[in-house]
Formats: sequence, structure tokens, C-alpha cells
Amino acid sequence: MNQDYLHVTKYEVLGQLPDLFTFQDGTPVETPKDWKRRRTELYRTAVELQYGTLPPKPEFMEVETLYIGAKVRSYRIHTGTKAAPVSFLMKLVLPTGGYHYPAIIDGDMCFPYHMDSEYLAAATDEGVAWVFFDRTELAHDIQGEGRRKGQLYDTYPDYTFGAIGAWAWGYSCCVDALEIICKDQEKPLIDLSLIAFSGHSRGGKTAALAGAVDTRAAIVNPNETCAGACGCYRIHIEGYCDGIPPFRSETLADLWRNYSFWMGPGMGDYANREDELPFDAHFLKAMIAPRVLFVSEAAGDLWANPVGSWMTTMAAGKAFGFLGVPDNLYWYFREGTHYHTVGDVKMLVHIIKRQRDPSLPLPEAFYKTPFPPFDPIY
Repeated sequence: MNQDYLHVTKYEVLGQLPDLFTFQDGTPVETPKDWKRRRTELYRTAVELQYGTLPPKPEFMEVETLYIGAKVRSYRIHTGTKAAPVSFLMKLVLPTGGYHYPAIIDGDMCFPYHMDSEYLAAATDEGVAWVFFDRTELAHDIQGEGRRKGQLYDTYPDYTFGAIGAWAWGYSCCVDALEIICKDQEKPLIDLSLIAFSGHSRGGKTAALAGAVDTRAAIVNPNETCAGACGCYRIHIEGYCDGIPPFRSETLADLWRNYSFWMGPGMGDYANREDELPFDAHFLKAMIAPRVLFVSEAAGDLWANPVGSWMTTMAAGKAFGFLGVPDNLYWYFREGTHYHTVGDVKMLVHIIKRQRDPSLPLPEAFYKTPFPPFDPIY
């Protein structure tokens, strides 16, 4: 893809990105030990302000086996609190034969592509398992229904999480369940050291948050998240691609007007005041370091703010470099618009395989912008 694919006709910067390497008291972050303390500060804004206070670790975890087939296994997870338990379905889609598979956990079982054979095969044919769950079993995803609808809110009424926080909790519960399933297996089915969190759009927001807070995710792959995770609150763009009508990027005001129930209750205070936010998307991305972050975007997805996503990825890259793992940050743009494609899955699978074999060369599509570079705002 060349730098002329996306034509940016309007580019508005509302302010510089907050500094990753300055503590709230004004002192600098100088060592990796300092970074651990700084990461706690990032959590208070990039997580608790953006998404609300998250559900805690569950009181109990039970895994009920529902079906075991050659390539598909189904389980029901029972968890939460004894007083107000929750349950949801988890499905494994496995390669043929073998064991100790890397796995992609994806909460988007409510989206249709999880039933597409080519989409599934993009991972399983390469020896990578899928772990699907339907995040909407934990918290509803119905525009206009209002905040705090779904079973998890009854379990944790004293926490302020929105739907994305509830859904992210489901990713961690799936890891808990996999640990139980694999514990007594002589040859564990899943390689628990090589788990990737992935999701698309609102599911991508969820995967980014889940991966930021649960360090058991070796790879975190948010796909086309739009505002509220990988885009940039402080950058607004308008533009077009050949064959794709002109459009603009999603703003915080758009997000809050349409889907406030996804977010923490305090985020509405910053609608149309993004320059006053004490964080931006680079904070959440940087929290994933030193593990692997793979940000996948569509160059023609103007609503997802390709320029803003790239800018905050570049800013977060400073944290990966500071921690000595610059190669653990991957990003790419593909042609097209808003969807989780087979090609996106293949890119993630390549990164998963590269964790086991670092000698694998990267496809040429990585690290190429579909627009001329913009000056850093960090």
C-alpha cells in the first residue's frame, strides 16, 4: 500500500499527547522500576476513567463440559460471586490432531464471522486454536437501552464499569477456565504461555482493555477499534479513498452520544473537551508493553481514525523502546473498510508463529502508512 491511498482533507489537532514518562507529581520516569509505578498511574486514567472501575477477580470458577468433538469443544463457565453467580458459554475450535496449541481468545461470538469456515481456517490450518465467547452474555450491547444492563451488573453493583469493562472481564475468565481445563491434562490442549486477545470494533476496544490489564495475554490485537481505545481523542480527520466516499473520524462526543453505556461514567465530562483529558490512546497501548501489541487497521475506515491510531501507536512505541522490546510492537494497514477480515487473522497468526520462531520474516504489509507521515504530537 502506498502513502497516497488515503487522502486526508482535514486534519485537526486539539493538543499534544500527555507525556508517558512524567509522573503526576512532575518527576521523570527514568528506570524500568519507575515504569511499574507509572503504569499504576496510567491505569487510573486510561482504564478507570475511560471504562470505569473494573469487576474484581471472581470468587469462584467452575467449568462445565458441554460437548467434546474432534475439532469443537463447548464449555459453560460458572463464576462471579456465590451470592450472584454468572455463567456464559465458551467454545474452542481446534486444529486437527496435536496439542499445546497457541490460542486466540475472541469475545465476538455475537458477530457472524466466527461461523465463517475460511475465517476459522486462517488460524486452525496454521496450528492455532480459537477460543470464542459471547461478551453480550455478560453485559448487553443494545443502543438506547441505557447503562448497566446484563447479568454482571447484578453481580458487582458497587463498581462503575461500563459494558466494555464487563466484556473485558470475560477474557480473563476464559483464561481462568483454560487453566482449569489444562491443569490435569498430561498433554495440555492449549499453550497458556501463548494466548492472544483479539476482537473487532467494540470487541477490539474490549480486547485492548483486557490485554492491558491481564498480563497473561502474550499478544494483544485490537482490530479497528474507532474511538475509545486505539484511535486518538485529540486528532480529528476527514478524508476519502478512491472508491470509498468521503467521511470523518469518530469523536468522543459521537461515542458518548451513541454508546455511553460502553464507557466509564466520567467520560461524558470530556465530550468536546478532549484536550483536557489526562490521557489518550497511547496510555492504554503502552500498558501492554513489554508484551506484544499488534494494532490492525483498515486504511479506508475513516471512522476508526487511521491517522490518530498511527500517531498514538508511535507514541506508545516509546514505552516499548524504553523497556527494551521495540520489536514487540506491530502495526499494519490493509485496504478496505470496517470489518474483521481473513487477512487480518492471517497477520495475527503470523505474529503468533513468530513468537515461536523469530526467524520468520514479516510480510511486507507491516509498518507502511496509507498516508504521508504527520508531525509527532508527543
